Amino acid sequence: MTENIFMLISCIFFMLLVAFISYMKTRNRINNSDGYFLAGRSLTGGFIAGALLLTNLSAEQLIGLNGQAYGANMSNMAWEVTAAFSVIILALLLLPRYLSGAFSTLPEFLGERFDQGVRRYVVVLFMLGYVFVTIPSVLYSGALAVLQLFNIPDLFGITYEQSVWAMVWTVGLIGAAYAIFGGLRAVAVSDTLNGIGLLIVGLIVPILGFIELGGREFAARNGNDGGN
Repeated sequence: MTENIFMLISCIFFMLLVAFISYMKTRNRINNSDGYFLAGRSLTGGFIAGALLLTNLSAEQLIGLNGQAYGANMSNMAWEVTAAFSVIILALLLLPRYLSGAFSTLPEFLGERFDQGVRRYVVVLFMLGYVFVTIPSVLYSGALAVLQLFNIPDLFGITYEQSVWAMVWTVGLIGAAYAIFGGLRAVAVSDTLNGIGLLIVGLIVPILGFIELGGREFAARNGNDGGN
């Protein structure tokens, strides 16, 4: 129980730290649609890379794809590998035209390229796809991850179903707060900071795994081998 409380406190502290830095980076920066949707066109390469990485990397990948690979095989990695071709096409062919038109959103670009009917259809399709396909799977898998990490039912004395709903709402509201109140800049800054944390933890996990597999003598054995 003590370990769960410590993990929960450390997680909350990191989230509050990310929120504070994101707020300081976005304060008085949202004055128009460009500031809200495009971060004022002033994001540097590091924040852009962090936003692209963490926007694509969510519970859907960390839990869903890993679980599928563990239960079946690694064929699902083809989904991520082949995505590089579409990203290259986007960067070389579509993105220059998109930026040269000074568009704020993709539906705005399609509205200018075709007509407002196409723009409305795309908005509806995007909304339906996110509401009924992407967001529910991400929120549910994220809630399951939180339950496994912190043992929420025992920690707060509630049922498993109540814990799932509580985590779904918590994760959803926190994510919505960044996007609604901070715009793209807040999302990019928070994604970059979370990516740094994810990278650090990702490097620590295999090290701790090897230490555990070696009977907690991994470092000592390496030192003895080096001396010999």
